Amino acid sequence: MPLPLDQQICFTLYATSMAINRTYKPLLDEMGITYPQYLVLCVLGEEGGATVGGIAARLALESSTVTPPVKRLEQAGLVKRKRNKTDERQVLVQLTAAGRQLLERASCLTETLTKRSGMTDADIEGLNARIQALRAALVEPRGD
Repeated sequence: MPLPLDQQICFTLYATSMAINRTYKPLLDEMGITYPQYLVLCVLGEEGGATVGGIAARLALESSTVTPPVKRLEQAGLVKRKRNKTDERQVLVQLTAAGRQLLERASCLTETLTKRSGMTDADIEGLNARIQALRAALVEPRGD
């Protein structure tokens, strides 16, 4: 018999992710973007631009999953797409000025999460580091 759900970290992480998405949703709605679009903007903000494949790899998704949000962001004037001149198979994506401004506005997401959680920035950073270590341990191939 498995452990009760509340004792399973997989369920705790899943339920927490859903709660964070519900917290972010009204703020993202005000900005006119979805959570997947927000993640794409974050990758582009970190990288200064990336290929669709690079965005997909950073988000641990397939390129075919990333393409629709990128197209919608382009239609909204938040990103520019262009084919790589040296490799036509690659599509390069960059933030526009409007995309950079929106990404700056999105800092309210972190502020809202911190405030709603009752945790300090240091608490959240520590928790995030521990969860990242768990993910890395699960992703890395091991000899067992």
